[in-house]
This record gives sequence, C-alpha cells and structure tokens, in this order.
Amino acid sequence: GAALGRLAELRGLESRLLRRGECDIADPVSVSEVLSRHRPWAVVNAAGYVRVADAEREPGRCFRENADGAATLALACGRLGIRLVTFSSDLVFSGGATRPYVESDRPSPGGVYGASKAEAERRVAEVLPSALVVRTSAFFGPWDRHNILTRALEELAAGREWTVPAAIVSPTYVPDLVTAVLDLVLDGEQGVWHLANQGETSWLEFIRKGAMLAGVGTSQLREAEPEGARLPPYTVLGSERGLLLPPLEDAIQRYVRLTRDQPALACEASPA
Repeated sequence: GAALGRLAELRGLESRLLRRGECDIADPVSVSEVLSRHRPWAVVNAAGYVRVADAEREPGRCFRENADGAATLALACGRLGIRLVTFSSDLVFSGGATRPYVESDRPSPGGVYGASKAEAERRVAEVLPSALVVRTSAFFGPWDRHNILTRALEELAAGREWTVPAAIVSPTYVPDLVTAVLDLVLDGEQGVWHLANQGETSWLEFIRKGAMLAGVGTSQLREAEPEGARLPPYTVLGSERGLLLPPLEDAIQRYVRLTRDQPALACEASPA
C-alpha cells in the first residue's frame, strides 16, 4: 500500500492511503461509507492476511480478510462503477508443475492461505468481471524491513542464522510490481495477470545472490521446510498475456544498489 502511494505521487496520480482502522474491507457498511466519502475512480486492495503459516491455525480470519474482503470491495465497486485491483498469489497453485504457471492454469491450492486467495479470485470474477486480479509472488523491496531479503541480509550481516524454505519461486521487486499495476489500471486492463520478475530461483540462491552483491557472508544461511506451513515446491509465475517486469537479476542489483548507496531514497522504479 505504501509503495503504491509513493509511486502514484511520483506519477502525478492523486491517491489516498487508508489504514486498517479506517476501512474494514470485509464490512459492507464500512466499505460503502469510505467509497461515498472519497469517491475514487479506482480502488487498489493492498490489504489482506499474509501470514501463510499462521493461516493453517486461523482459517476463519484468513478467509475473512482475503476472500470476504475482496468480494465485498468487488460488490461495492461494481455498484458504483469503480475500477478494482486486488492481489492474489502464486500459492493458489499446488507446485506440481514443471514449467512456469500462466494465467489460464487452474488453481489447486494446497494450504489455507492459497485456498483463501483462490476463493477471492472466484468471487471477484463472479461479481465484477472487469476487476484486475494480480497474481504475484513473494515481495522484496527497498522501502520496508518486512520482506525476506531485507530481513535475511540484516540477520546474516549480524552473524545470526537465517533459514529459508526449500522451494523454487519467482521473487518480485515491489517498485517494478507497482509500476506495472499502475500501468494496467490506467490502461483499463482486467482479468487475471501474472506479475513477477522474469526468472526463477530457489529461496536459497536468491538470498545468496543478494548477499553476494551486498557483501554479506552466507555461512549462517540454511534451507529447510518451515514449521506450520506446507509450501509448494515450485510456484514460478510466467505469463501468456505479457511479461511486464524486468529480469530478476536486474531487480536484485537495483535493490542492493539502492539500499546500500542511498538507504533513505524514496524510489527507484523499473527502467522499462
């Protein structure tokens, strides 16, 4: 959400960021009041339940925030003629593929979190076919500490052990993702789009690459299955609609350059 507001401002797009306390997206009354007050031409749903392991213990809360919330927004936006963007996940797939998943592949989630996102996709498409549904993969970026690469480099630099899940993924650089999302919204695109940086890697190799570029040692880096979550072994995202994000290698280099040389800088978006 913060990244969307940041890049919208840089592009001259008026935006309003809402905290969770200002709008309960699963409450129709709350959503209606907010939309009536602000009268937006588009809504980007960057809220949701994102703790994949905890979702197995809190399925009700996960489905409320991810599926009920997205469907409530879709109903309200449909009534008012407002464009809607909502985010889904690579975890709607089971991980049994041997090539990157594309938009037309049928979701087959293996966990609660993925199931909540698949249900959100279904319900949004049912009530608002014009919505833009963006499937993406695990984020990394320069503007917050709450992503796996930033946290891993901090821990490894401090000499502490860091464990990553054993899986092949397509990590997504937040500035590139937001740039593409704003482009698609302005172009009036709809339906499911896969947005991830081009390329695939294991979590282990991804952290190693970032650490090498940042000059951080990796002797304390480990790979293991996370407790409480059964992650799919392969959830790389491809696209049959268009590859809009730059290669992953390029994104990692920009991330490291920005966080190393200008840690307080506000933005370095995709060169595309």
